[in-house]
Amino acid sequence: MGTELLLGDIVNTNAAHIGQALASIGVDCFMHTSVGDNEQRIADAIAAALARADAVIVTGGLGPTQDDVTREAISALTGRRLVRDPKIEEELRRRFSEFGRPMAEVNVRQADVPDGASIIEQSWGTAPGLIVEHAGGVIYAVPGVPAEMEDMLARAVLPDLLGRAGEPSQIVSRVVRIAGVSESTIAEQLHDVWQILGGETTMAFLAGGGEVRIRLTAKASDPARAHELVAAAEASVRASLGAAVVGVDDENLESVVGALLLARGWSLGCAESLTGGALGGRITSTAGASEYFRGSIVSYATEVKEDLLAVPAWVLDEHGPVSEPVARAMAAGARARLKADVGVALTGVAGPTEQGRPIGTVVVAVAGPLGEVAREVRLPGDRNTVRTLAVSAALNLVRLYLLEAT
Repeated sequence: MGTELLLGDIVNTNAAHIGQALASIGVDCFMHTSVGDNEQRIADAIAAALARADAVIVTGGLGPTQDDVTREAISALTGRRLVRDPKIEEELRRRFSEFGRPMAEVNVRQADVPDGASIIEQSWGTAPGLIVEHAGGVIYAVPGVPAEMEDMLARAVLPDLLGRAGEPSQIVSRVVRIAGVSESTIAEQLHDVWQILGGETTMAFLAGGGEVRIRLTAKASDPARAHELVAAAEASVRASLGAAVVGVDDENLESVVGALLLARGWSLGCAESLTGGALGGRITSTAGASEYFRGSIVSYATEVKEDLLAVPAWVLDEHGPVSEPVARAMAAGARARLKADVGVALTGVAGPTEQGRPIGTVVVAVAGPLGEVAREVRLPGDRNTVRTLAVSAALNLVRLYLLEAT
């Protein structure tokens, strides 16, 4: 909650953390809502949330400044007048004394609580949290500062929710990462899987960054049963999509490529044109990459491809710098120059202007013990998007090449 969220000044990481925490105890999260710093709109948002759910968690608006109006909104909605709690005021003054600075009197507002509300004491900051029952449901108000929110959530909100929920359940989620296949094609290939999942397991799609992520979620009273359902759903997805499946959860393209290289005892070298070193940066984002990554030659200018990667001048002249023959030669050159077992190369047109080929044309090539392979793709989006997608395309081609070596 807060105008800064609506303006895009900060990203709402609290919502993600709360959603994950609720899922871990089997509580369904129906909706996230961002509301500006306006008393009436906050009250309306809480009322609407209580109309569709049994509990509402409000973050932010509990501080001392004029735009912190969550207390007033809860008071107006519930009809509970705000009462100054002397114990909270005393604790506030004590904390400021410990901080070694005088307390502005405006901070005393944080001691105002709706009559009859339960208090969630602070561990880190100054604003206490609130638990207020209303209209057959419950309102939890916690600070917006992530560390303070997370502390109160774990220490007070989740235990209280479990106590009210009765029989606990478990929500288990797993993200299956797919590369090299479009979201619509994946949805089509998984049609039968979708049909047989049933009410206990759900599937959701999210595309971006050159991959499609499939979130599988299962809910059951028995944690083992929830894990069993998710595992069965993952097995069905893998059976339908085969080698397009990169991995699950944190197993991204770069980490999977690294694991495959380590398993074979092979090293990797890169030659990059349009990506300007981004491929090497992505590879080295994985801890331990020094065990298999030799380096990257950024051959941005055409003559550098010839001078450093030994791409023959006649190949460049006959086919142009954005072509399969040039990409193959670049990959072979990277492999030789960097003394790597496998070489991967990227060349293409990221924009904003065409350079002999349409914007978005990218050619990836891999050279190694299994020979050479090249692939030309047309990537959508602006300059940065094309570059990002090109890196993912290169990593995926290396992954598929390494899988063939098994």
